[in-house]
Amino acid sequence: MGKTVTFSFSTKDKDSRVVERFTFEKLGIDEGMDDKAEKKVIDELFQRWVWHKLNISYSIVIEEE
Repeated sequence: MGKTVTFSFSTKDKDSRVVERFTFEKLGIDEGMDDKAEKKVIDELFQRWVWHKLNISYSIVIEEE
């Protein structure tokens, strides 16, 4: 089956845990890359996955008077 990675997060709400397991192949990750590069790619994919799951819109406004 090859390598897999499991993403999960939870919020303060009760019963609000999300868990999803992916193969490296499905995520487009080369199983032969070194550990440092692998971790960086997985971190980036995880952040995108969380943002997608939470469906958050946000803005940052800086004002100067």
